[in-house]
Amino acid sequence: MRIGELARSTGVSVATVKYYTREGLLPSGERTSPNQVSYSEGHAHRLRLIRAMLEVGGLSIAAVREVLGEVDSPHRTVHGMLGVAQSAVSRAVAEPSPEDDWAGAERAVEDLVRRHGWVVKPANPGWKALVQIVVTYRDLDRGDLLALLDAYAAAAGPLADAELAVLARVPSTDGKVEGVVLGTLLGDAAMSALRRIAQEDASGRMSARAGDQPL
Repeated sequence: MRIGELARSTGVSVATVKYYTREGLLPSGERTSPNQVSYSEGHAHRLRLIRAMLEVGGLSIAAVREVLGEVDSPHRTVHGMLGVAQSAVSRAVAEPSPEDDWAGAERAVEDLVRRHGWVVKPANPGWKALVQIVVTYRDLDRGDLLALLDAYAAAAGPLADAELAVLARVPSTDGKVEGVVLGTLLGDAAMSALRRIAQEDASGRMSARAGDQPL
């Protein structure tokens, strides 16, 4: 297909297709004449994947380039790809200030991980982010919110098992790797959206039982 057809079929402008190619996100098309380049369905699929990571996953161009570099690597593994995808969606953790009880928060996270029987290295980006959350809860004296972490963990464990079980049923390595990327990026967005829906439902039920009394 010509670049105009590619743009129309994916909802991406011709200028954006060229930009993604210059940025190394999209492979160049096949030049069939001095003034004509042909694109395949593989290019269309790649464009849709890029859009998903940028528009739904909220990644930067640099992060998308890093993820796609690993997707295209001949040495990729599903487990390694999971780490790349997790790093891409994880915000950078600020350096602890001298007043922060970072060591105490590290111990709290370690205890939480142990209680749920997880085998995880502290280098995991989620671990570091959770330590910062614990520090923040404690700084704000919100032990009530800190107590929710076990409930979050109880929900996260079976969810992770279900996600990996779905990936295990994908026959091709390409499909598994792409599934890791989409499952991590869009899975985060899906869980955030579902949580908001569930919160509205729970709040409505609580308000009805309380007679919708003001706080």
